[in-house]
Amino acid sequence: MKIVVSATGMELDSSVDPRFGRAAFLLIVDSDTGAILEAIDNSMGRDAAQGAGISAAALVADKGVKAILTGRVGPKAMPVVEKAGIQVVSDVSGMVREAVEKFRLGSQAQASASSPPGTPTKTDTSGSGMGGGRCRGCGSGQGKGGGAAGMGRGQGAGKGQNRKR
Repeated sequence: MKIVVSATGMELDSSVDPRFGRAAFLLIVDSDTGAILEAIDNSMGRDAAQGAGISAAALVADKGVKAILTGRVGPKAMPVVEKAGIQVVSDVSGMVREAVEKFRLGSQAQASASSPPGTPTKTDTSGSGMGGGRCRGCGSGQGKGGGAAGMGRGQGAGKGQNRKR
């Protein structure tokens, strides 16, 4: 299976980068053999003003990756990853080689709605969300996030004024 590991270098002996979208490198690895299939220099994502995680998620989805091993996938990238059906393994640290071996042996916790049933999961509840404002007219509906897997489920009450026309 094709997996991607966020890494600080281009080798299996590199450290896992705790950031996904702003990782120095994204290593696409064959989980069965442990061989690196492709090493992607992520300098554009690393230096991007915004959208690094979304771009990285789209890139690995286009490459046919089935799992991401990283420290954390941000809340903006997570919907892209989930839509592509990519499994996310977060809180990964150590060397890339070790992370791939642990994944192969099935000892990593997973943090994705697309994880296989019965798999233990870790969830990131630090996400922020946008509410669906409840006032009619020009409400801004800025709710508070906090849903599972970094996905906010806003409950905004709207801040606008109802205007009579």
